[in-house]
Amino acid sequence: MDLCDSSRGGTSRCRKPVQADDHDLGVKSKLVPFGILEVMSGLLTILFGVSFETSDFIVDALKLWWERNKDKHATIKQWVINLDNGPNNSSQRTQFMKRLTEFSDQYNLEIVLVYYPPYHSKYNPIERCWGNS
Repeated sequence: MDLCDSSRGGTSRCRKPVQADDHDLGVKSKLVPFGILEVMSGLLTILFGVSFETSDFIVDALKLWWERNKDKHATIKQWVINLDNGPNNSSQRTQFMKRLTEFSDQYNLEIVLVYYPPYHSKYNPIERCWGNS
């Protein structure tokens, strides 16, 4: 019984040896994390995508989170979203603002964007979640 295809230097305990993979597993894609921290409760949700962190990826992640949690937060009518000054969530990014406006209209939510000053992301509570990675 093998632990995995990379164990025991390429040998197996099976009757017929199986050639194991070497240390390079030939990763075809990588996962991109996106964190949503509910500041009041401290609950952290991490969603993963397989693309880069684009404006569409950010809004898709927010939409997915809301779909899964809207019953728990049924009384919420306003979201305050703390953002870094990344290029993907800039208020000058038309795609980001377009998608966020569509999301706001679809769910009848008022969305307030709060941007941290450049190079001050250390004050954003979500950044503490990435410290151990």
